[in-house]
Amino acid sequence: MAKYLLLKHYRGAPAAVNDVPMDQWTPEEVSAHMRYMDDFAARLEATGEFVDSQALSPQGTFVRSDGAGRPPVTDGPFAETKDLIAGWMVIDVDSYARAVELAGELSAAPGAGGEPVREWLEVRPFMTAPPTITE
Repeated sequence: MAKYLLLKHYRGAPAAVNDVPMDQWTPEEVSAHMRYMDDFAARLEATGEFVDSQALSPQGTFVRSDGAGRPPVTDGPFAETKDLIAGWMVIDVDSYARAVELAGELSAAPGAGGEPVREWLEVRPFMTAPPTITE
């Protein structure tokens, strides 16, 4: 089994087919989307492929150490995860092909008008060992 991170993006990926922002959906459309996500996770939990998932709040701040215990807080000018990542799911599957298959299913969550969002999801494998350095 290998773990993969499925990332849902706000921006930075190609546009979804049904590209209506969630803040413009009806409450029923949001509920249908969340129910799809919950049902998807429950199905993977039953097969032992689900690890965890979370939706992320759009609030967030970059923090960096400026030495001597003084961590200043800044809000840019860099691209921030609060602007880029909407949420994530960790899966533990037998193959990369299975991770891609599941990401395709997750991409079909309903959105505006009840139509599938068909959003692009990023599939990232977890690093299993540190990289080997050779000369």
